[in-house]
Amino acid sequence: MVMPAEPNVVQHGELKRSITARQLYFYVVGDVLGSGIYVLVGLVAAAVGGAFWMAFLVGVAIATVTGLAYAELVTKYPQAAGASLYINKAFRSPVLTFFITICMLSANMAAVGSLASGFVRYFGGLIGLPEDAVWGAAIIALVFVALITVVNLIGITESVVANVVMTFIEISGLIIVVIIGVIALVEGVGDPSVLLQFNVDGNSGGPILAVLAGVSLAFFAMTGFENAANVAEETINPSKAFPRALIGGMVTAGVVYVLVSIAAALAVPIETLAGNTLLEVIRADLFFVPASIMLVVFGVIAMIAISNTALVTVVAQSRILFGMARENVVPAVFAKVHPTRRSPYVALIFGAAIVGSLLVIGAAIRTSQAGIPADEQLDIVDRLATITVVFLLFIYALVIVACLKLRGTNEGEGVYRANTVLLMLGIIGNLAVLVYTLIDDPDALFWVAGLLAVGLVLYLFQNFFGKKKPNLAAVEPPSGNKEL
Repeated sequence: MVMPAEPNVVQHGELKRSITARQLYFYVVGDVLGSGIYVLVGLVAAAVGGAFWMAFLVGVAIATVTGLAYAELVTKYPQAAGASLYINKAFRSPVLTFFITICMLSANMAAVGSLASGFVRYFGGLIGLPEDAVWGAAIIALVFVALITVVNLIGITESVVANVVMTFIEISGLIIVVIIGVIALVEGVGDPSVLLQFNVDGNSGGPILAVLAGVSLAFFAMTGFENAANVAEETINPSKAFPRALIGGMVTAGVVYVLVSIAAALAVPIETLAGNTLLEVIRADLFFVPASIMLVVFGVIAMIAISNTALVTVVAQSRILFGMARENVVPAVFAKVHPTRRSPYVALIFGAAIVGSLLVIGAAIRTSQAGIPADEQLDIVDRLATITVVFLLFIYALVIVACLKLRGTNEGEGVYRANTVLLMLGIIGNLAVLVYTLIDDPDALFWVAGLLAVGLVLYLFQNFFGKKKPNLAAVEPPSGNKEL
């Protein structure tokens, strides 16, 4: 039986526990569905070919296994900060904890930047923004990030309610795509054989490397379980809510991913879909409503879906900073909570500033490439998505190791226990995709190094100017926050 919620009375510096199990489920579904399909489907199709649905299937499988580790750890430690907290408790190394914190923050910030750029693609298409209007697109992206941050500043309850509403809207758009795929199949427009075609480009690795190339992009979409773990401290009865919400949400999203990928491949030639968005499926004009109308409707739905994922990701990055400030890993200023809204406002503003910097740098690089053919210019969505994946794959593998290392500790009643064999396979899967991603795109390391440099500045600041106090890794949350 689900225990009643604790009263929403918070002490200074604590977060508000108000998220229900059902809201958490939609929180996961909405986060996972919003980014990958609406932003990256064309890039994954270009990397794999007609069989790009396999990349999403493999990505979901690896992520779901990783989610099992998170489900176990969340039920042991229902606190904010997610991966950073778990690695801190497992290895007791301040340097490693700080490094993972920065990696996780960098992944989230790069993800928000990628989502903001994806939002501009849809918004620009609706208002007729020229493709070469680099700074116009950057301004729209910056405003988008600012608005998402403001919603989070208002409070977590409002953010989660907005998430649930937007989740239902984004699912409606994906249902439209699936219907179009069915129509294409029935009317003979799509050839089912395309679903087994791979874009190998003479690569000796054949289909396997083609799928890995797609997984390294598709994995960007599988971040919902990490973002959800960062609101553990704001969830009612997390030991019961998290395992079901995490795994159920990821499996739901995975099924939708595969169905939408198959539908897109049947409705549109892969060469048309490659590098573009799901708007190409709408342009096929196979739906019951004229394409001219559907393009506007679907564009709005897509922007809402992207906003949903961005909203959840901004929540996560602020909670990482908040949680690690309490652990004395990053400067204490990030643990400040707004006196009335109970939101970590310093962490939110800092995150928005870093994301804005990434977008401005990307726009500056695009401007400097004015004389270069369009297909050779920097694709900021692709670049930031790749950076996100590099950070996350490394972190996810280490979180699984931490989960195994923490076996035997905090094994109280209600703690979920993941299958050990599956966790070992999860480590292998995460590392395999990570190695391939770095070999395939070594330039991503420059951006990774840049984000880590920001972390180095925080590290030096904390060590030279921060208040020295005992590390709180072994301390449980206050009794008013703990759920068993």
